[in-house]
Amino acid sequence: MIECIGYGAKGEKQKLTSLSFPRRDLRDNDVLIDIKYCGVCHSDIHQVNNDWGGSLYPMVPGHEIVGIVKEVGSNVRTYKKGDVVGVGCLVDSCQECPSCKENLEQYCDKGAVGTYNSKEYESGAATQGGYSTSVVVREEFVVRVPENLDLAAAAPLLCAGITTYSPIKHWKMEAGHKLGVVGLGGLGHMAVKLARAMSINVTVFTTSPEKVDDAKKLGADHVVLSKNEDEMKAMAKQLDFVINTVAAVHNLDSYLQCLKRDGKMIMIGLPDKPYPNIEVSELIFHRKTLAGSLIGGIKETQEMLDFCGEHDIVCDIEKINIQDINEAYKRTIEGDVKYRFVIDIASLKEG
Repeated sequence: MIECIGYGAKGEKQKLTSLSFPRRDLRDNDVLIDIKYCGVCHSDIHQVNNDWGGSLYPMVPGHEIVGIVKEVGSNVRTYKKGDVVGVGCLVDSCQECPSCKENLEQYCDKGAVGTYNSKEYESGAATQGGYSTSVVVREEFVVRVPENLDLAAAAPLLCAGITTYSPIKHWKMEAGHKLGVVGLGGLGHMAVKLARAMSINVTVFTTSPEKVDDAKKLGADHVVLSKNEDEMKAMAKQLDFVINTVAAVHNLDSYLQCLKRDGKMIMIGLPDKPYPNIEVSELIFHRKTLAGSLIGGIKETQEMLDFCGEHDIVCDIEKINIQDINEAYKRTIEGDVKYRFVIDIASLKEG
Protein backbone atom coordinates (compact mmCIF):
# COMPACT_ATOMS: atom_id res chain seq x y z
CA MET A 1 0.00 0.00 0.00
CA ILE A 2 1.04 3.60 -0.62
CA GLU A 3 0.94 5.74 2.51
CA CYS A 4 -0.81 9.06 1.95
CA ILE A 5 -1.50 12.08 4.12
CA GLY A 6 -4.50 14.36 3.80
CA TYR A 7 -7.22 16.32 5.52
CA GLY A 8 -10.55 14.70 6.24
CA ALA A 9 -13.57 14.37 8.49
CA LYS A 10 -13.79 11.54 11.01
CA GLY A 11 -17.54 11.91 11.48
CA GLU A 12 -20.68 13.77 10.46
CA LYS A 13 -20.40 17.58 10.64
CA GLN A 14 -16.93 17.32 12.18
CA LYS A 15 -14.13 19.71 11.28
CA LEU A 16 -11.50 18.47 8.87
CA THR A 17 -8.20 17.49 10.45
CA SER A 18 -4.92 15.95 9.34
CA LEU A 19 -4.91 12.18 8.90
CA SER A 20 -2.99 9.34 7.24
CA PHE A 21 -4.49 6.63 5.08
CA PRO A 22 -3.38 4.04 2.50
CA ARG A 23 -3.72 4.18 -1.27
CA ARG A 24 -3.68 0.91 -3.18
CA ASP A 25 -0.49 -0.22 -4.87
CA LEU A 26 -0.36 0.42 -8.60
CA ARG A 27 -2.15 -2.12 -10.75
CA ASP A 28 -1.17 -2.63 -14.38
CA ASN A 29 -3.63 0.01 -15.64
CA ASP A 30 -3.18 2.54 -12.84
CA VAL A 31 -1.65 6.01 -12.74
CA LEU A 32 -0.07 7.43 -9.57
CA ILE A 33 -0.51 11.22 -9.43
CA ASP A 34 1.39 13.65 -7.23
CA ILE A 35 -1.39 16.14 -6.41
CA LYS A 36 -0.54 19.84 -6.76
CA TYR A 37 -3.94 21.50 -6.37
CA CYS A 38 -7.47 20.51 -5.42
CA GLY A 39 -10.58 22.66 -5.70
CA VAL A 40 -13.17 22.98 -2.95
CA CYS A 41 -16.67 22.17 -4.21
CA HIS A 42 -19.85 22.91 -2.25
CA SER A 43 -20.73 19.23 -2.63
CA ASP A 44 -17.64 18.45 -0.52
CA ILE A 45 -19.35 20.25 2.34
CA HIS A 46 -22.68 18.49 1.75
CA GLN A 47 -20.99 15.09 1.86
CA VAL A 48 -18.82 15.88 4.89
CA ASN A 49 -21.98 16.99 6.70
CA ASN A 50 -23.98 13.98 5.43
CA ASP A 51 -26.62 16.33 4.00
CA TRP A 52 -27.48 13.84 1.26
CA GLY A 53 -27.22 10.75 3.48
CA GLY A 54 -24.96 7.71 3.18
CA SER A 55 -21.65 9.43 3.94
CA LEU A 56 -18.70 7.17 4.72
CA TYR A 57 -16.16 8.11 7.41
CA PRO A 58 -13.35 8.84 7.72
CA MET A 59 -13.76 10.91 4.56
CA VAL A 60 -11.10 12.80 2.60
CA PRO A 61 -13.03 15.06 0.18
CA GLY A 62 -11.90 16.60 -3.10
CA HIS A 63 -12.78 15.83 -6.75
CA GLU A 64 -11.17 18.75 -8.59
CA ILE A 65 -7.64 17.38 -8.77
CA VAL A 66 -4.67 18.57 -10.82
CA GLY A 67 -1.23 17.04 -10.50
CA ILE A 68 1.81 15.43 -12.11
CA VAL A 69 2.12 11.78 -13.07
CA LYS A 70 4.64 10.15 -10.72
CA GLU A 71 4.43 6.54 -11.88
CA VAL A 72 2.35 4.38 -14.24
CA GLY A 73 1.41 0.70 -14.36
CA SER A 74 2.93 -1.65 -16.89
CA ASN A 75 -0.05 -1.51 -19.29
CA VAL A 76 -0.54 2.28 -19.27
CA ARG A 77 0.06 3.81 -22.69
CA THR A 78 -1.71 7.20 -22.58
CA TYR A 79 0.35 8.83 -19.82
CA LYS A 80 3.94 8.91 -18.68
CA LYS A 81 5.90 10.28 -15.75
CA GLY A 82 5.86 14.09 -15.70
CA ASP A 83 2.57 14.57 -17.56
CA VAL A 84 0.17 17.24 -16.25
CA VAL A 85 -3.14 15.52 -15.57
CA GLY A 86 -6.42 15.84 -13.73
CA VAL A 87 -9.01 13.70 -11.97
CA GLY A 88 -12.62 14.77 -11.64
CA CYS A 89 -15.65 13.33 -9.88
CA LEU A 90 -15.28 9.73 -11.10
CA VAL A 91 -12.58 7.09 -10.71
CA ASP A 92 -14.35 4.00 -12.08
CA SER A 93 -17.47 2.59 -13.73
CA CYS A 94 -18.54 -0.78 -15.12
CA GLN A 95 -17.45 0.11 -18.71
CA GLU A 96 -20.06 -2.35 -20.02
CA CYS A 97 -23.54 -0.82 -19.67
CA PRO A 98 -25.14 1.33 -22.42
CA SER A 99 -24.21 4.58 -20.67
CA CYS A 100 -20.56 3.61 -20.25
CA LYS A 101 -20.35 2.49 -23.88
CA GLU A 102 -21.68 5.91 -24.91
CA ASN A 103 -18.96 7.66 -22.84
CA LEU A 104 -21.51 8.68 -20.20
CA GLU A 105 -19.85 6.99 -17.24
CA GLN A 106 -21.55 9.36 -14.81
CA TYR A 107 -24.83 7.54 -15.52
CA CYS A 108 -23.35 4.02 -15.19
CA ASP A 109 -26.10 1.44 -14.59
CA LYS A 110 -24.01 -0.35 -11.99
CA GLY A 111 -23.22 2.96 -10.28
CA ALA A 112 -20.16 5.04 -11.04
CA VAL A 113 -17.42 5.08 -8.38
CA GLY A 114 -16.91 8.56 -6.97
CA THR A 115 -13.48 9.99 -6.33
CA TYR A 116 -14.33 9.98 -2.63
CA ASN A 117 -17.21 8.83 -0.38
CA SER A 118 -17.69 5.79 -2.60
CA LYS A 119 -16.47 2.19 -2.72
CA GLU A 120 -14.07 0.54 -5.14
CA TYR A 121 -15.60 -2.27 -7.18
CA GLU A 122 -12.76 -4.74 -6.70
CA SER A 123 -11.81 -4.29 -3.05
CA GLY A 124 -14.86 -2.60 -1.55
CA ALA A 125 -12.51 -0.10 0.09
CA ALA A 126 -13.74 3.46 0.53
CA THR A 127 -12.36 5.92 -2.01
CA GLN A 128 -10.60 9.03 -0.70
CA GLY A 129 -10.27 12.32 -2.52
CA GLY A 130 -7.89 15.07 -3.45
CA TYR A 131 -7.31 16.90 -0.16
CA SER A 132 -4.22 14.70 -0.05
CA THR A 133 -0.69 14.24 -1.33
CA SER A 134 -1.37 11.63 -4.03
CA VAL A 135 -4.04 9.57 -5.73
CA VAL A 136 -4.06 6.28 -7.65
CA VAL A 137 -6.56 6.14 -10.54
CA ARG A 138 -7.10 3.74 -13.44
CA GLU A 139 -5.88 5.19 -16.73
CA GLU A 140 -9.34 5.55 -18.29
CA PHE A 141 -10.40 8.08 -15.63
CA VAL A 142 -7.40 10.38 -15.93
CA VAL A 143 -7.56 13.44 -18.20
CA ARG A 144 -4.84 15.63 -19.68
CA VAL A 145 -4.71 19.26 -18.51
CA PRO A 146 -3.56 21.84 -21.10
CA GLU A 147 -0.21 23.15 -19.88
CA ASN A 148 -0.95 26.72 -20.98
CA LEU A 149 -3.55 26.99 -18.21
CA ASP A 150 -2.75 28.09 -14.67
CA LEU A 151 -2.90 24.75 -12.86
CA ALA A 152 -4.50 26.05 -9.66
CA ALA A 153 -7.22 27.90 -11.56
CA ALA A 154 -7.74 24.88 -13.84
CA ALA A 155 -8.50 22.51 -10.95
CA PRO A 156 -12.19 23.49 -10.54
CA LEU A 157 -12.74 22.85 -14.24
CA LEU A 158 -12.83 19.16 -13.26
CA CYS A 159 -16.23 19.75 -11.63
CA ALA A 160 -17.53 23.31 -12.07
CA GLY A 161 -16.28 23.38 -15.65
CA ILE A 162 -17.69 20.08 -16.84
CA THR A 163 -20.94 20.47 -14.89
CA THR A 164 -21.76 23.60 -16.89
CA TYR A 165 -20.15 22.54 -20.20
CA SER A 166 -22.10 19.27 -20.43
CA PRO A 167 -25.63 20.74 -20.62
CA ILE A 168 -24.48 23.42 -23.06
CA LYS A 169 -23.21 20.71 -25.42
CA HIS A 170 -25.97 18.15 -24.83
CA TRP A 171 -28.77 20.60 -25.57
CA LYS A 172 -26.80 22.01 -28.51
CA MET A 173 -26.67 25.62 -27.33
CA GLU A 174 -24.84 27.76 -29.86
CA ALA A 175 -24.25 31.26 -31.19
CA GLY A 176 -27.50 33.21 -31.40
CA HIS A 177 -29.22 31.33 -28.60
CA LYS A 178 -30.25 33.21 -25.47
CA LEU A 179 -29.25 31.55 -22.19
CA GLY A 180 -30.22 32.48 -18.65
CA VAL A 181 -27.85 31.53 -15.81
CA VAL A 182 -29.43 31.43 -12.36
CA GLY A 183 -26.88 32.15 -9.63
CA LEU A 184 -23.39 33.56 -9.91
CA GLY A 185 -21.17 31.29 -7.87
CA GLY A 186 -18.66 28.57 -8.66
CA LEU A 187 -20.95 26.97 -11.26
CA GLY A 188 -22.64 30.12 -12.52
CA HIS A 189 -19.47 32.05 -13.30
CA MET A 190 -18.18 29.09 -15.33
CA ALA A 191 -21.46 28.87 -17.26
CA VAL A 192 -21.04 32.53 -18.21
CA LYS A 193 -17.43 32.10 -19.32
CA LEU A 194 -18.07 28.98 -21.38
CA ALA A 195 -21.24 30.25 -23.01
CA ARG A 196 -19.70 33.59 -23.98
CA ALA A 197 -16.75 31.76 -25.56
CA MET A 198 -19.35 30.05 -27.77
CA SER A 199 -20.99 33.41 -28.65
CA ILE A 200 -24.16 32.54 -26.75
CA ASN A 201 -26.10 35.54 -25.41
CA VAL A 202 -26.08 35.31 -21.59
CA THR A 203 -28.43 36.78 -18.99
CA VAL A 204 -27.42 36.30 -15.35
CA PHE A 205 -30.11 36.13 -12.67
CA THR A 206 -28.91 37.05 -9.19
CA THR A 207 -30.44 38.09 -5.87
CA SER A 208 -27.35 40.15 -5.01
CA PRO A 209 -27.06 43.74 -6.33
CA GLU A 210 -23.32 43.64 -5.62
CA LYS A 211 -22.91 40.88 -8.22
CA VAL A 212 -24.27 42.93 -11.11
CA ASP A 213 -20.89 44.43 -11.98
CA ASP A 214 -19.17 41.07 -11.44
CA ALA A 215 -21.49 39.39 -13.94
CA LYS A 216 -20.82 42.06 -16.54
CA LYS A 217 -17.06 41.77 -16.04
CA LEU A 218 -17.35 38.01 -16.64
CA GLY A 219 -19.03 38.72 -19.97
CA ALA A 220 -22.77 38.58 -19.25
CA ASP A 221 -24.83 40.50 -21.82
CA HIS A 222 -27.59 41.25 -19.31
CA VAL A 223 -28.06 41.01 -15.55
CA VAL A 224 -31.43 40.67 -13.83
CA LEU A 225 -32.08 41.13 -10.12
CA SER A 226 -34.46 38.24 -9.53
CA LYS A 227 -36.12 39.91 -6.53
CA ASN A 228 -37.20 42.81 -8.75
CA GLU A 229 -40.65 41.92 -10.11
CA ASP A 230 -40.49 44.44 -12.96
CA GLU A 231 -37.13 43.10 -14.17
CA MET A 232 -38.43 39.53 -14.04
CA LYS A 233 -41.63 40.41 -15.90
CA ALA A 234 -39.57 42.05 -18.64
CA MET A 235 -37.84 38.69 -19.21
CA ALA A 236 -41.06 36.77 -19.95
CA LYS A 237 -40.63 34.45 -22.97
CA GLN A 238 -37.17 35.85 -23.79
CA LEU A 239 -34.86 32.87 -23.36
CA ASP A 240 -34.14 29.64 -25.21
CA PHE A 241 -32.45 27.98 -22.25
CA VAL A 242 -31.89 28.43 -18.53
CA ILE A 243 -29.10 26.74 -16.56
CA ASN A 244 -30.08 26.80 -12.90
CA THR A 245 -27.05 26.47 -10.62
CA VAL A 246 -28.74 27.19 -7.27
CA ALA A 247 -28.31 24.34 -4.76
CA ALA A 248 -31.20 25.40 -2.52
CA VAL A 249 -34.95 25.04 -2.93
CA HIS A 250 -36.41 28.16 -4.58
CA ASN A 251 -39.23 29.26 -6.87
CA LEU A 252 -38.71 27.65 -10.29
CA ASP A 253 -41.89 28.96 -11.88
CA SER A 254 -40.56 32.50 -12.26
CA TYR A 255 -37.62 31.22 -14.32
CA LEU A 256 -39.78 28.87 -16.39
CA GLN A 257 -41.83 31.92 -17.37
CA CYS A 258 -38.67 33.49 -18.85
CA LEU A 259 -38.47 30.70 -21.44
CA LYS A 260 -39.84 30.89 -24.95
CA ARG A 261 -42.11 28.15 -26.26
CA ASP A 262 -40.04 24.92 -26.38
CA GLY A 263 -37.53 26.45 -23.98
CA LYS A 264 -35.59 24.26 -21.57
CA MET A 265 -34.45 24.78 -17.98
CA ILE A 266 -31.64 22.49 -16.83
CA MET A 267 -31.08 21.96 -13.12
CA ILE A 268 -27.47 21.40 -12.04
CA GLY A 269 -27.64 22.59 -8.42
CA LEU A 270 -28.60 19.75 -6.05
CA PRO A 271 -30.38 20.90 -2.86
CA ASP A 272 -30.45 18.88 0.35
CA LYS A 273 -34.27 18.96 0.40
CA PRO A 274 -36.85 17.96 -2.24
CA TYR A 275 -38.69 20.62 -4.22
CA PRO A 276 -42.37 21.15 -3.41
CA ASN A 277 -44.98 20.91 -6.17
CA ILE A 278 -44.12 22.75 -9.39
CA GLU A 279 -46.77 24.50 -11.49
CA VAL A 280 -46.82 22.25 -14.55
CA SER A 281 -49.15 24.46 -16.60
CA GLU A 282 -46.13 26.52 -17.70
CA LEU A 283 -44.63 23.31 -19.09
CA ILE A 284 -47.81 22.01 -20.70
CA PHE A 285 -49.17 25.15 -22.34
CA HIS A 286 -45.84 26.26 -23.81
CA ARG A 287 -44.19 22.85 -24.40
CA LYS A 288 -41.34 23.71 -22.07
CA THR A 289 -38.90 21.24 -20.55
CA LEU A 290 -37.57 20.98 -17.00
CA ALA A 291 -34.49 18.75 -17.01
CA GLY A 292 -31.36 17.90 -15.03
CA SER A 293 -27.72 17.23 -15.78
CA LEU A 294 -24.89 15.58 -13.82
CA ILE A 295 -21.24 16.43 -14.61
CA GLY A 296 -20.03 14.73 -17.83
CA GLY A 297 -18.27 11.60 -19.00
CA ILE A 298 -14.49 11.32 -19.28
CA LYS A 299 -14.43 11.93 -23.04
CA GLU A 300 -16.54 15.07 -22.65
CA THR A 301 -14.40 16.23 -19.72
CA GLN A 302 -11.32 16.02 -21.93
CA GLU A 303 -13.19 17.91 -24.66
CA MET A 304 -14.06 20.63 -22.14
CA LEU A 305 -10.46 20.93 -20.96
CA ASP A 306 -9.22 21.20 -24.54
CA PHE A 307 -11.82 23.90 -25.23
CA CYS A 308 -10.70 25.82 -22.15
CA GLY A 309 -7.09 25.48 -23.26
CA GLU A 310 -7.93 26.91 -26.69
CA HIS A 311 -9.85 29.84 -25.20
CA ASP A 312 -7.71 30.45 -22.07
CA ILE A 313 -10.64 29.77 -19.75
CA VAL A 314 -10.05 28.99 -16.08
CA CYS A 315 -12.00 29.50 -12.87
CA ASP A 316 -11.72 32.63 -10.75
CA ILE A 317 -10.17 31.31 -7.56
CA GLU A 318 -8.80 32.08 -4.14
CA LYS A 319 -5.83 29.87 -3.33
CA ILE A 320 -5.56 28.63 0.26
CA ASN A 321 -3.39 26.43 2.45
CA ILE A 322 -4.93 23.17 3.65
CA GLN A 323 -4.77 24.41 7.24
CA ASP A 324 -7.42 27.03 6.31
CA ILE A 325 -9.93 24.52 4.95
CA ASN A 326 -12.47 24.78 7.78
CA GLU A 327 -12.61 28.57 7.43
CA ALA A 328 -12.96 28.09 3.65
CA TYR A 329 -15.96 25.80 4.25
CA LYS A 330 -17.56 28.47 6.44
CA ARG A 331 -16.99 31.15 3.83
CA THR A 332 -18.29 28.92 1.03
CA ILE A 333 -21.55 28.38 2.91
CA GLU A 334 -21.79 32.16 3.37
CA GLY A 335 -21.11 32.77 -0.34
CA ASP A 336 -17.93 34.66 0.55
CA VAL A 337 -15.65 33.52 -2.27
CA LYS A 338 -15.10 34.55 -5.89
CA TYR A 339 -15.67 31.92 -7.02
CA ARG A 340 -13.85 28.79 -5.95
CA PHE A 341 -11.33 27.98 -3.23
CA VAL A 342 -8.37 25.90 -4.39
CA ILE A 343 -6.03 24.13 -1.98
CA ASP A 344 -2.30 24.37 -2.57
CA ILE A 345 -1.32 20.81 -1.63
CA ALA A 346 2.27 21.92 -1.04
CA SER A 347 0.97 23.33 2.26
CA LEU A 348 -0.08 19.83 3.29
CA LYS A 349 3.34 18.42 2.52
CA GLU A 350 5.04 21.25 4.42
CA GLY A 351 2.66 21.34 7.37
